[in-house]
Amino acid sequence: MNQVLEIIKNETLTYNQQLLQLAGYAGNSIEVFDIDEETKKLLDAEIICTMFEGNTPYRPRYVIPNYEVLMEKGCEFLSLEAPTDIWEATNSLLILYKHVPSITSYPVYLGNIDTLLNPFVKDEEEAYKAIKLFLKHVDSALTDSFVHANIGPVDTKAGRLILKAMKELECAMPNLTVKYDKDITSKEFAKLCASTALVTAKPSFANHKMDTADFGTENYALASCYNGFIVGGGGYTLVRLVLSRLAETADSVEDFLYNKLPFAAEKMLNYIDERIKFLVEEAAFFKTSFLIKEGFIKKELFTGMFGMVGLAEAVNHLLNATEQNDRFGYGDEANELGLKIVEKLNEVVTSYKSPYVGDAYKNNHVMHCQVGIDTDTGISPGCRIPVGEEPEIFKHIIQSAPFHKYFFNGIGDIFVFEDTYKDNPEAIVNVIDGAFNSGIRYISAYAGGCDVVRVTGYLVKKSEVAQLESGQAVKNNATVFGMNAKNGAKAFDRRLRD
Repeated sequence: MNQVLEIIKNETLTYNQQLLQLAGYAGNSIEVFDIDEETKKLLDAEIICTMFEGNTPYRPRYVIPNYEVLMEKGCEFLSLEAPTDIWEATNSLLILYKHVPSITSYPVYLGNIDTLLNPFVKDEEEAYKAIKLFLKHVDSALTDSFVHANIGPVDTKAGRLILKAMKELECAMPNLTVKYDKDITSKEFAKLCASTALVTAKPSFANHKMDTADFGTENYALASCYNGFIVGGGGYTLVRLVLSRLAETADSVEDFLYNKLPFAAEKMLNYIDERIKFLVEEAAFFKTSFLIKEGFIKKELFTGMFGMVGLAEAVNHLLNATEQNDRFGYGDEANELGLKIVEKLNEVVTSYKSPYVGDAYKNNHVMHCQVGIDTDTGISPGCRIPVGEEPEIFKHIIQSAPFHKYFFNGIGDIFVFEDTYKDNPEAIVNVIDGAFNSGIRYISAYAGGCDVVRVTGYLVKKSEVAQLESGQAVKNNATVFGMNAKNGAKAFDRRLRD
């Protein structure tokens, strides 16, 4: 009861933030999972981390609706007809968003908004007004920067208007990704994306050619931080393996690779299915939601997410690497061990077949390079090089690229550029082209002078972090994560690229 009172009396929380924390407290008040003792030990040691999803899942972590259904048919449950103009289109989307759940209680995917809205762009001045109001509404009402929209890969009028409004508003919400393929995306549109990113830390660039091949369809989505899914599905749950903590239990590299790692991974896969079992078989969501009944989502397009963090620290610990040239990101032995660890994980995960995952994912849960949580200290996101140890940018890209092919559910690198790059966004596009040619799947860029900054995958405003640090409430739920990541993980201290 003391924790409930603490939430109610916390003056730095808005009403909605209090509501979410109180709901989380209620969800954790009972136990519904059948977990063996070995898994419990891994959970207690925080080697397996539940990502604060609670003990009683009542909705999937991530829901990825097919919003084209709304454009074509409307929504019977919400009494929405198929839209006929830009105002009806934006209004219908905003109404539907309020009814799309996720782990944050806000929609983590807003659709490929340029292709959704482009058929309704008749008068560009009117469309710009509608789109700007639409984005302002998202920023003010869907107050969580894990809310994520996509644009591209085709250059559209709506896409250009979205970028113009994003640059003008400098809002932290929604997050934004452009699906980019230099053979499809015009150079001018790519430069507009880069120019906007240098001002407002978005859009990030997704390797459309690579993602299309791995998903087996162009109808995929980037949601939340950078989570990849097939449209119409989503992620049941995300559980992560903290490799740095697991490495501390190993007697040697061989013990880690061939004993500790496969054992913990197998336990975590079983735990993921235990969570999904309750969600699918006991909870009401998949039995009653209008999103299912009207074809916005399909259960067979959902999968579980096998997250991992702390690769760099695991490698450095296992090799006792203290000198910079021997550490992950620099030393050949360290980088090769990192790849061996990821390959072993991939082998275990892809050989495990889940009864809750359909053919679209080959009955597999998917590997996710998780970006960390705000309480992580000394644990780097996914496969990233620790902040403060980043090598020169091209060496950084070459080192990172071999890991990206294993994580079509999400992996990314972030680069902070000097403000002078704002005068030459084509240089950013050239870096991205080179990175994608090297095998990079996802890349984010922003300028050092931005107020909106990318923390680990999500966005916050420096000004709102300062406001929260002074004891004032802020609208973005993610700002508290950004504040803690700034102080604990030094997420604002990435190397500035000149």
